[in-house]
Amino acid sequence: MTKRLLWLVFAFLSGNFAFAQEEYYFPGEKFDPSIPSPSQYLGYPIGDWHTRYDLIVKYFEKLDQISPLAQLQTIGYTHEHRPKVILTIASTPNMGNLEQIRQKQLQLADPSQPKPDVDSMPSIVHLGYGVHGNEPSSAEAAMLTAYWLLASQSDLAKNLRENSVVHIDPTLNPDGRDRHSLWANSNKGFPAVADPLDREHNEAWPGGRTNHYWFDLNRDWLPLAHPESRVKVEWYHQWYPNVTTDFHEMGTNSTYFFEPTKPYGSENPVVPRKNYDDINPRFAKYFAKYMDQIGSLYWTKEVFDNSYPGYGSTYPDIHGGLGLVFETASSRGHLQASQRGDISFAFTIRNHVVNSLATMEAALDNRVYMHDYLREFFQSAVAEGAKDPAKNYVFGDEFDESRNRLFVKFLLDHKIKVYENTADLTTSGQSFKKGKSWIVPTNQPQYRMVRTMFEFEKEFADSVFYDASAWTMAAAYGMPFSSAPAAKAGTEIKEAPKANPTFPEGKAYAYLIDWSDYYAPKMLFELQKAGIHVESVHRTFSSQTQNGKIDFPAGTLMIPMGFQKLKAEEVSAKLKELAAKNGQKVYVVQTGLNLSGIDLGSNLVSAVQVPKVLMMVGTGINANEAGEIWNLMDQQLGMPMTKVNTEQFGRINLFDYNTLILPSGSYNSLSEGQVNHLKDWINRGGTVISMKNASLWLNQKGITKEAAVELEKETKDPDSLPFNTRNDFEGAKEVGGSIYLAELDLTHPIAYGYHRKTLPVYRNTDIFIKPSEDKYLTPIKYSANPHLGGYISKTNLEKLKLSAGVVISSVGQGRVVHFFDSPNFRGTWFGTNKLFLNAIFHGDNMD
Repeated sequence: MTKRLLWLVFAFLSGNFAFAQEEYYFPGEKFDPSIPSPSQYLGYPIGDWHTRYDLIVKYFEKLDQISPLAQLQTIGYTHEHRPKVILTIASTPNMGNLEQIRQKQLQLADPSQPKPDVDSMPSIVHLGYGVHGNEPSSAEAAMLTAYWLLASQSDLAKNLRENSVVHIDPTLNPDGRDRHSLWANSNKGFPAVADPLDREHNEAWPGGRTNHYWFDLNRDWLPLAHPESRVKVEWYHQWYPNVTTDFHEMGTNSTYFFEPTKPYGSENPVVPRKNYDDINPRFAKYFAKYMDQIGSLYWTKEVFDNSYPGYGSTYPDIHGGLGLVFETASSRGHLQASQRGDISFAFTIRNHVVNSLATMEAALDNRVYMHDYLREFFQSAVAEGAKDPAKNYVFGDEFDESRNRLFVKFLLDHKIKVYENTADLTTSGQSFKKGKSWIVPTNQPQYRMVRTMFEFEKEFADSVFYDASAWTMAAAYGMPFSSAPAAKAGTEIKEAPKANPTFPEGKAYAYLIDWSDYYAPKMLFELQKAGIHVESVHRTFSSQTQNGKIDFPAGTLMIPMGFQKLKAEEVSAKLKELAAKNGQKVYVVQTGLNLSGIDLGSNLVSAVQVPKVLMMVGTGINANEAGEIWNLMDQQLGMPMTKVNTEQFGRINLFDYNTLILPSGSYNSLSEGQVNHLKDWINRGGTVISMKNASLWLNQKGITKEAAVELEKETKDPDSLPFNTRNDFEGAKEVGGSIYLAELDLTHPIAYGYHRKTLPVYRNTDIFIKPSEDKYLTPIKYSANPHLGGYISKTNLEKLKLSAGVVISSVGQGRVVHFFDSPNFRGTWFGTNKLFLNAIFHGDNMD
């Protein structure tokens, strides 16, 4: 039997459900029979199963193979090596002219170039689906939308094919989607079970929302901590779509949400008002029309955030397009009971399908308008940047070349123009050295992203935030920076500077490595892994090196050649290799007698323990925070770390480890015997790194005895308030995510590698703990006026001023290092990562 005949037989046998599918999702439509529908290709009705990601990709590959109007592109891979794909659909002439269309779109977004004829330019639409893996309806909708756009014989579909270029990303988070799909499919009942308590509707920890490292990728368009986001943003800047969608799910008892979001309170401060006051309402009329046609309930404006730049629906708003968030009630499985009756998976899919079509129609009808807006957006950005009194921002850390390189690359990835600083510069009391600092002018097309990177916002129209209220990325990188109106920019930087450390030749008494660089901890771990003995110098000193006299800070690594198991030439060769790999400067000394400070054989020099790290994870633990730690250890340090579920704690011999990490969460499942084992281990010398409310649990169990901050005259709540003010009144008390200035004890091991007494830190908790009763063990507290950016209530700010950022609790021969800020937040707080890594490598010296 020929392949063609086989296909006809299959099409005949599957025709009944295929027709039913088309009637449910596209009533009255006629389709090109040469294009297989998703149900025909997969062999089951869409909505009957959660489709695996590889099958979604294969369906798109099929469309690419059989239709000249479809082109599939792989733009990158996830952590678990699933392909990230974009399916582009356009008419035959436009498909043949795709590169010229793209170049015209880029020209439109560049005010320095002549404006192209927008009347003849197709609308550029990007339909993005499934950033949260356990919000699965959107990826199914992606397949149906692609099918409709290619096969529908309607006038609208034909018009769209002729006058649009539509890019479809079926799943922004393939790893999370497959985690959820496996759960939903393997727990499906026959018949389906609608009871919300059924196992199908309640995923095991950490659930499918997040990616491999348990990160929420809908927060990663700005940080670019993960490959999924990096390739997506790189692709975005190749097109600057006029419209970008971001499809989600919400609670089962909800209906459907589309923009506008909450006026003023949820809006980003750099986005022009035209986006919110004119464009959003224009498009909302189309969504309402399509939802009215199928009788689905919907709402707008009440909640959901459009301010944080890392959202897939906000990042486009800061780039001259329209970002749109959609939320449908979720079946969280195949069928789930709700207040309006049972919600089916197919119902949730259809809601997203119709709004996909509505988006394309709205974009098409407003094609010229949106092209004009794209040009207007970047023209106004340049004009506003030219008037900004800052004129320039200068940044750079003279002690940390790796972090400089990371930040320069980060700015370039967001298409921000960066220039060399050609002269030593002092501004706002800070000094920036030529060759170790860079200049970012405000007069550039990406001016609004420049503001995102360098401005602190403190004034808000609202006091309740769906997410973070601060995102100043220069602070996240711990980067010294300042406005610099008089700065003169040098050559434009096209790529981040590369490390080129020189290695000293000849015999050595010892080698020294400054701990100041971001990748010094990675270098240390790789040295230890190679069997090289490494010590840490716990006081400042000066040595005669191959570069003359060098002043070294406390925390400097020392490799004494007289105490190595490897041969001298093997140590030198490995050291040279790792220094080049990690961009580390290595110094050589010929004597242990230093020019000043302690000598290299001092009792204030000690071996660095090889970390043996265990982290508790599982039910009750904050998966995002645990993922941030896991990601740091894997991606930045390259160090394996054991992750154990809390229910397995009874099987652990803690004495196989020297460091235990307790992310925020509940540990009440641990038995009395397990808690006693923990106490014994700490008393005998173990180090616990405890995050936020994990510290409250340690206090509760009597392991530590730290005290909460209490104000002498704290304002009491009114005895009675209107019921409808409850969310706003209570929400205003939360610290959802904001930036503060902390003060460091630079002599304490937690601060090794830092040279400034103050450091921006990120806080997203309302846990306020007093400084330690031991006057030496509060190495990080807040400055007198700590608030840098984001929202905080007056009462919480007063508590914060009396609080500690890090407290060390001595427990027998061991200790607990308490973190009350978020040193690893979203994989992008490079400025505070070393605080956490110091607790790992130098924990035994903390108290």
